[in-house]
Amino acid sequence: MVFSDLIPWGRDRNRVADRRGDDDNPLMSLQRDLNSVFEDFWGRFDNPFGGSLTAGGPRTDISETDQAMLVSVDLPGLDDKDIEVNVTDDMLTIRGEREEKSEKDGFASQSRRSFHRMIPVPPGVDPEKAEAEFKRGVLTVTLPKTEEAKARVKRIDVKSG
Repeated sequence: MVFSDLIPWGRDRNRVADRRGDDDNPLMSLQRDLNSVFEDFWGRFDNPFGGSLTAGGPRTDISETDQAMLVSVDLPGLDDKDIEVNVTDDMLTIRGEREEKSEKDGFASQSRRSFHRMIPVPPGVDPEKAEAEFKRGVLTVTLPKTEEAKARVKRIDVKSG
């Protein structure tokens, strides 16, 4: 066994399996099983969201302007009725669910993909004036700042050295 056999990524599975050849060896069987576990785990980082919605959640961008906090969430394939947005004084919660149905060769399959994202809301945001808009697969939540929070912002000039 070579050290590279212990590394689960960056190799051809079929080539390694053919080279081993001794399926009755319990240690080799254990190694193959462990390699499979690691390859499955690390493979999730290649495409962490499966192209859309999975347990990791959709891509989310959070930004702030002088007037508001903005949260944009990519939700391709969802309709506005599939999305739920709630806000409290300190937390923005976004939930979504999509049901997928398909039929192939006379067999029907049905699956659900859902996500649940909680984003802390900083002090100075007015949850009563929050707005959400869903357009072209992108949910944009606008959380306006309170007048007191806007007044407390002090811009600092940056001087060159």
